[in-house]
Amino acid sequence: MGNYKVKVESINNVTPDVLKIVTNKPVGFDFEPGKATQVAINKNGWLSEERPFTMTNLPDNNSLEFIIKTYPKKDGVTNELLELKKDDELVLHGVFGAITYKGEGVFIAGGAGITPFISILRDLKAKNEIGSNMLLFANKTKADIILEKEFDRLLGDAFLNILSDEQNNDYAFGRITEKFIKENVKNFNQQFYICGPPPMISEIEEILNSLGVDKKLITKEIY
Repeated sequence: MGNYKVKVESINNVTPDVLKIVTNKPVGFDFEPGKATQVAINKNGWLSEERPFTMTNLPDNNSLEFIIKTYPKKDGVTNELLELKKDDELVLHGVFGAITYKGEGVFIAGGAGITPFISILRDLKAKNEIGSNMLLFANKTKADIILEKEFDRLLGDAFLNILSDEQNNDYAFGRITEKFIKENVKNFNQQFYICGPPPMISEIEEILNSLGVDKKLITKEIY
């Protein structure tokens, strides 16, 4: 797979600091749900600044979709993405990523670590194979929950949120701890998919190991 120039078709916010960018889909740009690509902005001074972003659309869609957390206070690529307009260009490189669907299980995400799971869960729903999959999603506040209404439709009661910085009667409060996992997960002989910041990944992996989860059942990716 070579490099592809794509044009921005639309750009809008899904949370206050998370963008949804939709582009055209080049011929030959194929990927499995959960995979990412290196993305650069096709502007002077930015072409060498490649960053990994996950495709969140279904693989057979005619457009590509990226859901990207931005950091407006930092001078960097995501800040520059906030300046994008319709018909601006991005450059996509090779497809990669550690996360692929290996069977029913528990998806555990922190913040923007949800992005590899979006296409996977959408794909399972489209195939009527959502099964007994579960999503545990950690965020700071309710406003930070990416695609909350869609995950409610996809998973119903198997979509569980926990907030670290906001107490709300409708959500668990705190972090994803051993206690939280044991209260909500009854089967530890199934697949576990983890994506989030490095400290969260390490902590949850240690918890799963202590609960007897076989390492072969744990798939992880740091964002």
